Amino acid sequence: MTVRLNKYLADRKIASRREADVLIAEGKVLINGKKAIIGQKVTDDDIVRLSPNATKAKTYLAYYKGAGIITHSPDKEKGEVDIATRMKKDYGIKDVYPIGRLDKASEGLIILTNDGRVTSALLDSENDIEKEYEVTVDKPVTGRLLKKMAEGVNIEGYVTKPALTAPKSGKSFKIILTEGKKHQIRRMCMALGWQVKILKRVRVVTIKLDKLKPNQYRKIVGKELQTFLQELGLS
Repeated sequence: MTVRLNKYLADRKIASRREADVLIAEGKVLINGKKAIIGQKVTDDDIVRLSPNATKAKTYLAYYKGAGIITHSPDKEKGEVDIATRMKKDYGIKDVYPIGRLDKASEGLIILTNDGRVTSALLDSENDIEKEYEVTVDKPVTGRLLKKMAEGVNIEGYVTKPALTAPKSGKSFKIILTEGKKHQIRRMCMALGWQVKILKRVRVVTIKLDKLKPNQYRKIVGKELQTFLQELGLS
């Protein structure tokens, strides 16, 4: 069976397809001893190798996005600031990018990395990636709210996947989702008669927000990184 080289590399968790195309274009991928070209196909009989300096060191960060910070593509005319710009300005950290989105009014954990494999794994809707949130609403949380949120809520014709919920305090609760529709938790609460006042993401897969404060970050390394990558099938 023949397969495109970028898919071959992605299937083996070596690089995302986009990263693979970059490596190929830079002449860092060899097929049977010859430099590969974009779009080339390989079979199981071909020998595929990477040059020793083919891949850059990977960086993985846990970052606390404060409310008011933009995840992607800010409107600079409105004075908006995105995470990548803030990381570069405040910490001198470049070439890492946020995975997924967290709306402007929300806060909490965002994973930053330059590893395209992680991006693909976290954003694939079929992977059922767990994301945990703490939610504060405008009136007391009831058993009905938690039950409905857990069973699935019809938001404009789409019924959300089952979730896990638990009370936290009078007007707060926790919810674990395995999907990420736009403004999903806010829309779910609104459909049931509650308004979200504070929305904080505290966990993505095995990575926790822990003691980070807004605009603080920490490196994901060692056992924590190993466990995270294993959960994503990237070990």
